[in-house]
Amino acid sequence: MKKNITQTMPAVLLCAAFVPAFAAANEPVVATGMLSHPEKLSGWEMLFDGTTTEKWRNYKKDAVSDGWKVEEGALVRFGKGAGNIITKEKYKYFELSLEYKISKGGNSGIMFHVTEEFNQPYQSGPEIQVQDNIDGHDPQKAGWLYQMYQPRGGLDATRPVGEWNQVFLRIHPQQCEVSMNGNLYYRFKLGSKDWKTKVANSKFAKWEGFGDAGKGHICLQDHGNLVSYRNIKVRRLSDEGSAPQPITGKLGMKGELAFPNLKWDGWNAIDEAGKVRPLRIMELTFAKGDGNRLFAAAQNGAVFTFENSRDVEKADMILDLRDTVTQWNTRGANEEGLLGLAMHPNFIKNGQFFVYYTHKDDHRSVVSRFVMKDGKVDREAEETILEMPQPFQNHNGGSIEFGPDGYLYIGTGDGGFRNDPEINGQNLSSLLGKVLRIDVDGDNAGRYGIPDDNPFVGVNGARGEVYAFGLRNPWRISFDKSTGRLWAGDVGQELWEEVNVIKKGGNYGWSSREGNFAFGNKEQPNVDVSPVGPVWAYDHLAGKSITGGRVYNSGRIAALKGKYVYADYVTGSVWALTYDAATGKATANEQVIAGGVPILAFGEDQNGEIYYTLANAKEQIFRFSK
Repeated sequence: MKKNITQTMPAVLLCAAFVPAFAAANEPVVATGMLSHPEKLSGWEMLFDGTTTEKWRNYKKDAVSDGWKVEEGALVRFGKGAGNIITKEKYKYFELSLEYKISKGGNSGIMFHVTEEFNQPYQSGPEIQVQDNIDGHDPQKAGWLYQMYQPRGGLDATRPVGEWNQVFLRIHPQQCEVSMNGNLYYRFKLGSKDWKTKVANSKFAKWEGFGDAGKGHICLQDHGNLVSYRNIKVRRLSDEGSAPQPITGKLGMKGELAFPNLKWDGWNAIDEAGKVRPLRIMELTFAKGDGNRLFAAAQNGAVFTFENSRDVEKADMILDLRDTVTQWNTRGANEEGLLGLAMHPNFIKNGQFFVYYTHKDDHRSVVSRFVMKDGKVDREAEETILEMPQPFQNHNGGSIEFGPDGYLYIGTGDGGFRNDPEINGQNLSSLLGKVLRIDVDGDNAGRYGIPDDNPFVGVNGARGEVYAFGLRNPWRISFDKSTGRLWAGDVGQELWEEVNVIKKGGNYGWSSREGNFAFGNKEQPNVDVSPVGPVWAYDHLAGKSITGGRVYNSGRIAALKGKYVYADYVTGSVWALTYDAATGKATANEQVIAGGVPILAFGEDQNGEIYYTLANAKEQIFRFSK
């Protein structure tokens, strides 16, 4: 297992120059006119499926005119006198997702809550502008709410003429929003003081009741130019703004303390003021062949060990890095600290284990080796294996785990902030936004080796450590001990949370994609590797921050056996995903716990039992029960 820098790759991968790379990212992972499995479960419907206009009609007419045609899965306004078309049904609270492709100098629009008492739909329904931003003839840019709302800072996330752009619109009782290619443009509230002020200052003020209908048709505007629309889908929301959960069934489980008597060395759950002092366990794992002992890493920098027994009373601290790691409860450091722990596959003989942490001096990410001997760890004998500068304080990733091949896998975030500003996700010369794979028993200046069969070894401009790329913030990665399959939960930005099965050389899309959709308009490093879609993706009405889980391999709860158990930190929902390896698709997603359990991380013991930890609780480690 030694480093080999002479291996070459097929020509398809030998390109890392910065050139526009939108073609692959624009092609839908889900077939045009189709809904993904989770979309179907969560209430989405096709308004245009690529074959028929049966759900549309012209404004104040009974059918769609001949100026609109269906061509190659798209609804195209191509001829004179096409006219504005509206949905046959009316919508109150809803979400709309569609893609458009505009012609050079072209102009169109998307309106909502359109009623038919006026001559034109724009006299009642607010309009999201659709146009060519370069040669268009209107000062309002694509994605703006015409004469009312626009993105701050001059953000323009649209792609060039001839490329597909995705518009997402949410009309919600509390807060509405518009995103362009996954970038949040603005939020607003219908009927608010701000809304009324903007209407009064617009040309729409002269039409009484503009934007006040509360319910109406969705409209695609004919502005006399060639424009195409596809993948038009809608989801009705309840009067409270909710939508169905993307689940196929309910398991009706609850959580219970896994080790009810456990006390942690050097830590008191309650401070002098009587407030909870969260320990925040980030990893719970075991060492192969090392009896019945568990190891736990706390975000504050402490590593513990204790017996895997229900009546265990004490967790002994074996390593204290609290004076070295960034403390998570300091300003901006919520995603920093001690983030990963992995026991060497031959720990029983060599005593080696590895940690991933954020260094307090400069916020760099550090992977280090320690050795446990006779139950003790020499703090001063730390061996730094790998260091990565971090441009921002969030999106550190941080989970590390040994694979069945004996190599160490490292999940890294894209460097942080928003929109991947340094374009690390698709950049093979960066270690950020990746899953890395290294040989800690090899050598690289005495630190690690790069496996010969890593997919980008020998590729010009690429780091040999990269195993897979295109990740935003993998939280977290884990191996299925039964199959050897590598899973990752990747935290999304505005719209989608992802569950990915990680494969060698895989491109998981970020930041040219989020979920199954195109993201942004930045030039990306063209590595000629088409994006791999997630095996499951849920939207931000179901949850807003995925906590990647583990495959349940214990026999204690038969209903979870062989399923990938994961959660959402914000909503506290927990699910169990059934995966069909033959098709590469998830076939079921069952609700384990409905909500209210903000899981920080999942752990696993020698028996395949899954545990979970909470961020701000007095008690630390839980397991599932009926």
